[in-house]
Amino acid sequence: MRKLCIMISALLMLAVSATADERKTIRISTDNTDMILQVNDKGRLYMVYLGDKLLNASDADKLEWSVYTGSDGSVSRRGHEAYMSSGGEDFFEPALAVTHADGDMTTYLYYKDSETHAIDGGTETVIRLADKKYPLEVTLHYAAYEHQNVIKAWSEITHNEKSDITLWRYASTMLYFNEPAYYLTNYHSEWAREAQPTTQKLTYGKKTIDTKLGTRAAMYMQPYFELGIGAPAQEGTGRAMLGTIGWTGNFSCTFEVDNVGGLRVIPGINPYASDYKLKAGDKFVTPEFIFTFSNNGTGEASRNLHDWARLYQLKDGKGDRMTLLNNWESTGFDFNQEKLAGVMEDAAKLGVDMFLLDDGWFANKYPRNNDTAGLGDWEPNEAKLPQGVAGLTAAAKKAGVKFGIWIEPEMINPKSRLFEEHPDWVIMQSERDTYYYRNQLVLDLANPKVQDYVFGVADKILTDNPDVAYFKWDCNSPITNIRSPYLKKKQSNLYVDYVRGLYNVLKRLKAKYPDVPMMLCSGGGARCDYEALKYFTEYWCSDNTDPYERIYIQWSMSKFFPVKAMAAHVTDWNRGSSIKFRLDVASMCKLGFDIDVHKLSESDLKLCQQAVANYNRLKPVILDGDMYHLVSPYETSHAALNYVSKDKSRAVLFAYDLHPRYKEPQPNVRLQGLDPMRVYNVTEINLPDGHKAETKSYTGDYLMKIGLSVLSASDGTSHVYELTTAN
Repeated sequence: MRKLCIMISALLMLAVSATADERKTIRISTDNTDMILQVNDKGRLYMVYLGDKLLNASDADKLEWSVYTGSDGSVSRRGHEAYMSSGGEDFFEPALAVTHADGDMTTYLYYKDSETHAIDGGTETVIRLADKKYPLEVTLHYAAYEHQNVIKAWSEITHNEKSDITLWRYASTMLYFNEPAYYLTNYHSEWAREAQPTTQKLTYGKKTIDTKLGTRAAMYMQPYFELGIGAPAQEGTGRAMLGTIGWTGNFSCTFEVDNVGGLRVIPGINPYASDYKLKAGDKFVTPEFIFTFSNNGTGEASRNLHDWARLYQLKDGKGDRMTLLNNWESTGFDFNQEKLAGVMEDAAKLGVDMFLLDDGWFANKYPRNNDTAGLGDWEPNEAKLPQGVAGLTAAAKKAGVKFGIWIEPEMINPKSRLFEEHPDWVIMQSERDTYYYRNQLVLDLANPKVQDYVFGVADKILTDNPDVAYFKWDCNSPITNIRSPYLKKKQSNLYVDYVRGLYNVLKRLKAKYPDVPMMLCSGGGARCDYEALKYFTEYWCSDNTDPYERIYIQWSMSKFFPVKAMAAHVTDWNRGSSIKFRLDVASMCKLGFDIDVHKLSESDLKLCQQAVANYNRLKPVILDGDMYHLVSPYETSHAALNYVSKDKSRAVLFAYDLHPRYKEPQPNVRLQGLDPMRVYNVTEINLPDGHKAETKSYTGDYLMKIGLSVLSASDGTSHVYELTTAN
């Protein structure tokens, strides 16, 4: 009996030992990338590898945290803690910093357990860590999408201390690199100048890209970046990472090169003015950080993100998109029901799917005739629209188009009935002079009653008018006069709780109206993140629709987002450019119009109608195909790109001449992504009246190695080519 007990005990010890060994190495993998974490003998979790996928799984168990030699010749092992907390033995920027209920500011996290489970398109790894002294836990999440080579990472923080704790750092994740050099390309912005790239080498110390605007968050800095590893990131060659944070508010990405040349990437919510008071039992969930790697430049990484977004993140990512005509450029605030009915007929004449009514349709006590009044009072203006929204949807149906409508429900004008009734719903200082950004203030979405109100704005429109087919959801002001009447003594929670309140509204809308498409707008492209795009089918890249400038903006943004999510309109900005040039620029994204159709010449109208018909035929290739950036406007005075269908049977080539120098030589444009063995029939489309297209045939190999002569030395010219195969 005693021998049997000894044998059972030994078997149990072996089982425990095996479990411990299994826990020691945690591997998060896609088809091309490995992230490998290890639990050391003291129970701490370290990131020991992030790079190309290891071909032999057993090699992961042989990895160890870094070895360092001190100035005195001593050797020590010091790793990169997977979610480093403040107060410990690492002296660089932490992922987590906590002031505990007793005032202590040190936290140590130890491994508890981990698990993996299948998710749509991939595998999620969940790792639980805990402090041994305090009842505080952190759960790390890594969702790996194998075929798209994309990983999402986020964390959850909970505690059961005797009173509130304060979080003053709360990153989504931490990533570590040990390479000879790192080059960061980040994208800065201004109204009408979104997504302007800047590249720099990262050296010792910290570089942070962040925003402190609250709502119109990306007005000055975009929430995405390129990281060139070993050399500046290039489109078609070299090792590169693309990263972006999914948070529709203040974000921060810190890049810190430490004393031994290692790089730490720390993305998350910006903790600026946001020391977060967390109650016992509550859970703090950080935003998702989304990233992908490529050994073949940013182009391949972009296609990874595009495929992943369409399949798993973007609202209705696999669905169609409607072309539209917006009335803003043609009418501004000056319209009535009869005039709008005429614009709907113009939309039908163009051949687009929908008419979109912009600002100025609402409020009665303080009519919305300019931007100084009416925000908050979302009833139809009786003087302009005596039959209300119902009259407009009926007129749209008669014209044969769908009807969409603009709202800005997070905002309020002081000159409104809502402000008179609920000043306590507004983010505003009580005893200071009020600063108005564009004559408006921001509603306090940290307040559940305000969330109900904002949800009710959209809900009432859709309930009363079920034929409304689309929302344009705008947000024109950052948060000013920063004080929440609802949060009282927890003002530092405002920036975070505002965004969470917005998501509560959007989740309710999506649950009740899952099929209603929505455009995300914020004075242009000041909201453009993947968390918002769970609820929006597209976003407005910029108020700047000058076709020359839009090429740059769309070029940059399409590195991170599929063009299916990028709305682009033909407008009268830069009337010196031809209507063809404007059409061809807008057609590279999700096509729309914001133009006075009556001012078009007969030939220009005919060209617009033809371009819409061509676009509708080619939408499956443009919106769902693989995108290749061919000629960069940032490197030349031209731009070119092509899309290829997944089966490689169809393609579209766009080529643009911006401001070429006199008699500048024009090399051929080599296409990418085609089948080298197939023969493609190449036909130019979107040609003005009187120009007849000639079809020529080339092998895919020829088109990719020799290319086509499609650029010129003329300002503002463009060409669009449709490629089809017979086999």
